[in-house]
Amino acid sequence: MIDEEPDVSVRKTVAEESPKTQRAREKLRKQLEEEQQKITAKALEKKSDEIHSWIARYAHQRVPLKSKAISLFDGNQNSADQSMRIIKLAQQLQSSSLDQEEV
Repeated sequence: MIDEEPDVSVRKTVAEESPKTQRAREKLRKQLEEEQQKITAKALEKKSDEIHSWIARYAHQRVPLKSKAISLFDGNQNSADQSMRIIKLAQQLQSSSLDQEEV
């Protein structure tokens, strides 16, 4: 009973891939496999050494940041200017809150 063919009246919901798409998929699969074969422990070590030597080579161009602290959030010390839309909205909220207090 498990080996029965599905009912012929049931349609496939996905069209079959064209030969062109199949070739493109196979080409991409081969490229991916080739790239994955190039990633080895030895290749990673070599690239790590190249990065370290590049950093050492350009160390003299680096700017020392001993006098300036760098942080991701500065407590809005350098916040952007408010847009006109936000200014008008704030004014409307303030005037509506004043009107409600008077009542």
